[in-house]
Amino acid sequence: MNARTPRRTSALRPALPLAAAGALLLSGCGVVDGVTGSGDSSTPPRREDIKVGLLLPDKDTARFERFDYPLIKSRVASLTGGKGKVVYANAEASASRQNKQFAQLVADKVDVILVDAVDARAIAPGVRKAKDAGIPVIAYDRLAQGPIDAYVSHDNELVGEVQGRAIVDALGDKAATSKIVMMNGSPADPNTALFKEGALSELKDRVVIAKSYDTREWLPEVAKANMAKAIASVGLKNIAAVYSANDGMAGAVIDELERAGATKLPPVTGQDANLDAVQRIVAGEQTMTVYKSFLLEAQGAAEMAVYKVQGRDIAFDAMTQDTIDSPTRKGIPAMLVPVVALTKSNIKDTVIKDGVYTVKDICTAKYAADCAAIGLK
Repeated sequence: MNARTPRRTSALRPALPLAAAGALLLSGCGVVDGVTGSGDSSTPPRREDIKVGLLLPDKDTARFERFDYPLIKSRVASLTGGKGKVVYANAEASASRQNKQFAQLVADKVDVILVDAVDARAIAPGVRKAKDAGIPVIAYDRLAQGPIDAYVSHDNELVGEVQGRAIVDALGDKAATSKIVMMNGSPADPNTALFKEGALSELKDRVVIAKSYDTREWLPEVAKANMAKAIASVGLKNIAAVYSANDGMAGAVIDELERAGATKLPPVTGQDANLDAVQRIVAGEQTMTVYKSFLLEAQGAAEMAVYKVQGRDIAFDAMTQDTIDSPTRKGIPAMLVPVVALTKSNIKDTVIKDGVYTVKDICTAKYAADCAAIGLK
């Protein structure tokens, strides 16, 4: 990895099934609460009127507005008897806007900040100012630079490995001679390097990487333009698969392939389990997406934030048993949530079982026949 790439220092543990991971997280918190003696009358009452600042990076990724914010808000409220509040802002893919939002949270003297950075390096001065003001900062989903107190996300190298493996499996015996296009995420997002490294660990020397692009701010329109360049350079019929780092770009890639005249789409990967991506998977347009439990990540972040403010160090430490290195700090306490490759075969056992979507959400009139064909009803 290069000097800017965060490094996971804990051993890579096998991914737990989501249900088991959820049970572990929730039961673990319950045990820890018991250890801290929350019911002991001699223990001073914990502060509940907590203000949690939450900064999310964009609205193109559907999960942030639909799941992450509401889940964090709900969990903070439940942990504080309804007295805790979330002060929320979305940067809409602008690092400068997010920096202003961060500065406002510091000026407003919130108790803790959860930040999913648009630009990990650009946010660092704000993190230092928060630290100087005595405000803890927890990096959410993406690892920010600066003196952050903790990190909650997924095993992002594993995300890339799962995506890369899906391409190799889809190409089968033809993989070694197949030309693929890599549509990576934003270079300002440290997760991009981890996704790419994980994917390359599966793709390198197994396929021919004909073109590789970084996508400014994860913008679908940028991915679409780069896909047009790839088609012009490589040739539509010569593109055997497309590694797309997330679902927003996957949709743009598929649109451009169809615009160029593709009658049979090559395998295309994704990430985030956006509703439209799940529908594309049902229809056979997108091969897979990486499902990352929003519930476990968001609830974990909310709990870490509240525990940090309340000084519940045992509970906080129990949730952060991994460590991560950033370019500016070593040994950051981290909570890494498992990931799952979502395909046609396990839609029921992932997003439907977890209550992210209902069959009705997915199987609209446009996708009714495709849903019936795979027994999704």
